[in-house]
Amino acid sequence: MEHAKQVEILKELMSQIDEKRNVDAGVMVENPVASYTCPDMAAREWETFFRDHPQIIGLTGDLPTSSSFMTVEDFGTPVLACRDTDGKFRAFLNACRHRGVKLVTEERGKKARFSCPFHAWTYDNSGALLAIPQPGHFGAVDKSAMGMIELPAVEKYGLLFVHPKRDGVIDVDAMLGDLAPEIANWQFERMIRTGETTISKRLNWKLANDTFGETYHFQKLHRNTLGQLFYGDNLAYETFGRNHRFVFASRFIDALREMPEEEWALPMGATLLYYIFPNIQVIIGRGTTNLVKIYPHVGDPTHSTSRIGHYFTENALATEKEALATGNALTLAEVYDFEARKEKVLNLAVVNAVFDSTIEQEDYAMGERIQQAAESGALETVIFGRNEPALHHYHNSYREALGLQPLAAYRTGGSAT
Repeated sequence: MEHAKQVEILKELMSQIDEKRNVDAGVMVENPVASYTCPDMAAREWETFFRDHPQIIGLTGDLPTSSSFMTVEDFGTPVLACRDTDGKFRAFLNACRHRGVKLVTEERGKKARFSCPFHAWTYDNSGALLAIPQPGHFGAVDKSAMGMIELPAVEKYGLLFVHPKRDGVIDVDAMLGDLAPEIANWQFERMIRTGETTISKRLNWKLANDTFGETYHFQKLHRNTLGQLFYGDNLAYETFGRNHRFVFASRFIDALREMPEEEWALPMGATLLYYIFPNIQVIIGRGTTNLVKIYPHVGDPTHSTSRIGHYFTENALATEKEALATGNALTLAEVYDFEARKEKVLNLAVVNAVFDSTIEQEDYAMGERIQQAAESGALETVIFGRNEPALHHYHNSYREALGLQPLAAYRTGGSAT
């Protein structure tokens, strides 16, 4: 993101804090709770958003070197993604061409060759079939025509895209639209992967996504956790087609008021979140990026899985290493101590653990309660306020993609359909 835009956003957040105002969508809307419970809608979402849509499976740092690989099983097609020996990003159906057995069961690793555990048919990481044991017994096979089934795969702007279908099309710039230059400027390819957290809960995948759609709850639900670090009730918000940018102020934004504007950087005083349609949240902090991938459970609208990948810059990791060695890194007890955070260096592993636990134990816990109420049959709609424009946009975007009418304006005592 250009520096001038970062300054513009920070000034807007400061103004909102000073004037005690928030972003305003201008209208409240009603969302039918059937969107969280309807099996027919869930089936349409699965086919439209997960089976017939390009999927972001990670950042460049998920495959850091040639011959590194990862497996993915979240959207119906078992994927083996890798870098071949020349470093090119590739994706294949994770299945042997002999009998369809899963070739690789490990989640990650480094291999130049993949051997089927059933009969040891062996492939290289460009997908070519190299060897068949006992060919005289098995029969003649044209190995050149029996390589692994390759899937469309594109690496761009530090993001890894795979299409679940062999004939699928990936047009990254069309997906990102006007957001593409901003995404490119963050240089996600420089981020180093340090781990991943998986959270499976009893809530619809859109309820999980709703977690990242407003700051109204910060000083209520998170008053003893993230509410100690962020103001809440402020938001710089902009849409880009079906995607959006969502920025909210941390309490460190006040320190910028005493600094020259040319020294300002958005992560110094705020957290930035990009929503990439349909199921991705990219959260950018100071030296950190978290990639949140949210998936439904096929055939079950009441459950979802979120995979949160953690990535740091090389400088952030080096600073943390030095701080740990000198005892100048934050401990778990100090994470929510605002004064301690001014004096010490973030222990990034601890901060991410707190981030993960806050999502699971606070945000998603609320989502599970909403899910239960939605399934009761007594609750017809929920309301998205004027201060929750990201929820308006997200739900209207997926409704438009499914050919549904946009959310209806809230009417006292009324209901939406």
